[in-house]
Amino acid sequence: MSDKLPSIVIVGRPNVGKSTLFNRLTGTRRSIVTNEPGITRDRIYGTAEWEGRPFEVVDTGGIVPEDKAGIPGEILRQARLAIENATRVVLVVDGRTGPVPLDQELAELLRRAGRPPVIAVNKVDSSKQADLSAQFYELGNEVFGVSAEHGYGIDALLDRLTGDFPKGEIPPPTREINIAIIGRPNVGKSTLLNQLAGVERSIVSDEAGTTRDTVDTVVEHNGRNYRFLDTAGIRRKGKTKLIAEKLSVIMARRHLERADIALLVVDAAVGVTSHDATIASYAEQSGRSVIIVMNKWDLAVDMARANAAKKKGDTKKVNSNELLAEYEPIVREKLKFLSYAPVVFLSALTGQHIERLYSLIDRIAVARERRISTGELNRWISAVDLDRGTTPASRRMKIYYMTQASAGPPTFVLFTNQTKPLHFSFQRFLENRLRDAFDFVGTPIRFTLRLKKHESNKRERATQVKKERRRPRHSK
Repeated sequence: MSDKLPSIVIVGRPNVGKSTLFNRLTGTRRSIVTNEPGITRDRIYGTAEWEGRPFEVVDTGGIVPEDKAGIPGEILRQARLAIENATRVVLVVDGRTGPVPLDQELAELLRRAGRPPVIAVNKVDSSKQADLSAQFYELGNEVFGVSAEHGYGIDALLDRLTGDFPKGEIPPPTREINIAIIGRPNVGKSTLLNQLAGVERSIVSDEAGTTRDTVDTVVEHNGRNYRFLDTAGIRRKGKTKLIAEKLSVIMARRHLERADIALLVVDAAVGVTSHDATIASYAEQSGRSVIIVMNKWDLAVDMARANAAKKKGDTKKVNSNELLAEYEPIVREKLKFLSYAPVVFLSALTGQHIERLYSLIDRIAVARERRISTGELNRWISAVDLDRGTTPASRRMKIYYMTQASAGPPTFVLFTNQTKPLHFSFQRFLENRLRDAFDFVGTPIRFTLRLKKHESNKRERATQVKKERRRPRHSK
């Protein structure tokens, strides 16, 4: 987000309604909301405006200060990073449960950090429940009763939070390439995001399923802006039991729709699984451009060398390039439907080959939005030997005219002599010729089939005649 905007950071213990307040302030459903505690783990960013004053809103995970191990410890560290850059801090508490020791501990932690909080007493649904707020003055002098779900008290809270913020407009969005990082749990998606961003933007843990929300991170690299969406690990349906995990999968697929390019992250030490292929199909079906990222390549090489050393008399060292030459065809075989997607072997942990990824993203972003003029397309199609792509069982293909209807992904309209959809083998043939001629690397290509106008009219007349013949005749 823009560093120029004032920042309001929302903190609190688990399950007090922080994400509901975030969604209320930003007017979105950006954070996942359920009754299950511990849903938000990373920092989630949004922008909002009140009375002409724009600002940034940051949602943090539920904080448990004394729990320093594992995920809770990482949540606390992430929250502290957000608090350091905060203009205002809102401590959300639950009005129905009253103050608890953890609320007091958090308020004290914020005061020690030089960020005395504004207390938002959530779940106060009307002025009749105002007495619920009074008991929280022990936490601070500024206490506001609100209902994040229904909107009660939000106006007064915003008046206080933004009163001295400068007036202006929310900065127009800069041109960004939107990239979704998708894959199974624990394949290194968050590590890859942190490596690309150059900061620890997402929580990284050995525990599978650490990321639950989709984390947006804008990175400037060589003068270009990239928005990376680190999505939750998409589990198999049978493995998804918690409500939070089910919602994470839904949100991951929804946020995939926001992206231009999907980075399909696969654990190279494990290889491509059927579940990886299923996730890849989500990206392909949604029309995203795709890069196959074989992560943990350094670990895969180490494993290959260890296996070679175990073989008796085998003292030959495993060469990384030779191993890659053997490995890539296996990846291609298991992800045949992504034949257009380039494959990058890298290590998100060490940063090995990360620069290759950036250069590929740039190239694919251009290819995805490439438009070919109608004249150039028709000169090209006249030189293509269509008989090579026609299957024996199909009618001999004639393409009278071809035009590009849209980009992102490139979509072409064909006016032909065919009466049925293109056979998949001919479609693949035409795709490959297009890619060779116009460098549509990494992006799917769509075709829409249209009959030539006189052919269409002829079919309509023939259909009408058949209907007339079937109509029963009544004797006078």
